[in-house]
Amino acid sequence: MATVQLAGDRITDWDSFHTESAQAFGFPQFYGRNMDAWVDCLSYLRDDEGMSKFKLKPKEMLRIEISHSADLHQRLPELVEEVEFCCTAINDRCEDYDEPPVIELIWK
Repeated sequence: MATVQLAGDRITDWDSFHTESAQAFGFPQFYGRNMDAWVDCLSYLRDDEGMSKFKLKPKEMLRIEISHSADLHQRLPELVEEVEFCCTAINDRCEDYDEPPVIELIWK
């Protein structure tokens, strides 16, 4: 299983979240730095579209590990909620296409 780690202690606001995400996932230069763009990039993990540095096999999942999560939950609960919502939406999109889920979100 492919794994990516986001440093929750370096996420202080939405901008830093998108900076951390762009670096960790290898998003393209034109990444829009918003949650719609985040979902779009992570929706192509099994395709060769260049939307991230990951190219997963048909049934492979990407484990997203976010460290310092207790502190992050306290400081930025709306960001935490949005990340969880978006990961669920990406996996639901997979289900719509009769594919297995593509993301496993782990709060550390």
